[in-house]
Amino acid sequence: MKITVDEDKCCGAGSCVLIAPEVFDQREDDGIVILLDAEPGAGQHAAVREAAAVCPGAAIEVSE
Repeated sequence: MKITVDEDKCCGAGSCVLIAPEVFDQREDDGIVILLDAEPGAGQHAAVREAAAVCPGAAIEVSE
C-alpha cells in the first residue's frame, strides 16, 4: 500500500488523524494533513482505507 495526500484538497477536519494516528498528523498552524508513513504495514491498511473513505476533502489517495 502506498499513500499520497493532496494538501490543497485537505480541509483540516482531522478525521484521518483520529482513525490512523500512526499514519497521519496535522500541522499546528492550519490543521493540514501531514503524512507520517507513506507505506504503512499491513496492520494499518484497514484504518488507512477508512481514513481515505471518510476524508471530506478527498485528499487521501491509496494505491495497492
